[in-house]
Amino acid sequence: MESSLAVFDIDGVVADVRHRLRYLERRPKDWGRFFAAADRDPVLQQGVALAQQYAAEHVLVWLTGRPEHLRELTAAWLGAAGLPAELLFMRPANDRRPARDFKSRQLARLAKESPIEVVVDDDPEVVQRLRGLGYQVRLADWVPHSSTLGKAQEREGRT
Repeated sequence: MESSLAVFDIDGVVADVRHRLRYLERRPKDWGRFFAAADRDPVLQQGVALAQQYAAEHVLVWLTGRPEHLRELTAAWLGAAGLPAELLFMRPANDRRPARDFKSRQLARLAKESPIEVVVDDDPEVVQRLRGLGYQVRLADWVPHSSTLGKAQEREGRT
């Protein structure tokens, strides 16, 4: 029998990025320092518990707007948080599409392989797009969505 997928975002869902948003609030934005600090993200317990709950009955897939060059750092962070990191889909280098476009395209590819049970994301624009496409989506609202992070995700295509 084919296993269904539970697709989770990382930033704002299981990883608390608020401590590094200061690098994006200045001009020019310091993307290097923003991403370099990702290994120090505190765990968001509510998101981790939800991911573990879904992982018990579904294949857990990570779909993040983080750039590909953070793969090792991200996989190590997930492992330290007690989460599997085998199925980790990241933004390719120089891909600046809005998160809603990047993620909807990736989900369409994943859906060809296995049914998608749920998608969990903190970006309201991603959630709206995916719901409109017929996916069962849960908004990760345990941390207030930052306008700084929203701009990075949707207008600058950086995370």
